[in-house]
Order: sequence, then structure tokens, then C-alpha cells
Amino acid sequence: MRENPKLFGDESESLAILFLEQEGFLILERNYFARKLGEIDIIAKRDDVWHFIEVKSGRADFDPIYNLTPSKLRKVVNSAHYYMKTKGLNVIFSIDALIIRYDEVEFIENVTL
Repeated sequence: MRENPKLFGDESESLAILFLEQEGFLILERNYFARKLGEIDIIAKRDDVWHFIEVKSGRADFDPIYNLTPSKLRKVVNSAHYYMKTKGLNVIFSIDALIIRYDEVEFIENVTL
């Protein structure tokens, strides 16, 4: 039987949260939605740097990192700028990816550089 994609995504994001907390991140928001721009899976902070994190996961034959497209990254960047503008923030920030392959987690900082 095929696994529910929404359930799998929620489980992956929970694993991502656990990983980030163990790495010293403070989780500020989860699934922030900027209308007409897109969604940011996780907004976190560590050492005065704000991290806007896209989570990609998969159990297929291809690597889930390939789902992190230039279009998706643009949406995350635009949503991060919108978030900071609406919150009145002028902070150092990073656009990051957290890739989950089965139960292995890879955190990639500054994916837009």
C-alpha cells in the first residue's frame, strides 16, 4: 500500500525539527505561508543568524535533493524577504536545505550561493 504523502512529509518535518534542536537551533515557526509567494517549512535561529529552511525528503530511487529546484528556491527567498519585511526584521539570514534520505539527515547551509 502506498504511504500518504502528507503524512510522510509531516513525519519528515518532525525529524528535521528534532535534528535542528539537537544542533542548537531555536525553532521559531513551522510551515510559514506567504500568500502568493510560497511556504517556508522551518524558520529557526542559531547564534543570531536566522535560517529559512526547506525540507526535502524521499524514499524513492532518486535523491530528494533534486526536488530542490531553482523555482522552489526563488519562492523560499521571496517568502523569507516578505517574512522579514512584515516582522520589521533587519537580521543576518541564511537560506538552507535539510535533506532527509530514509532516516539520514543532511543539512546544507546557504543553498543560494
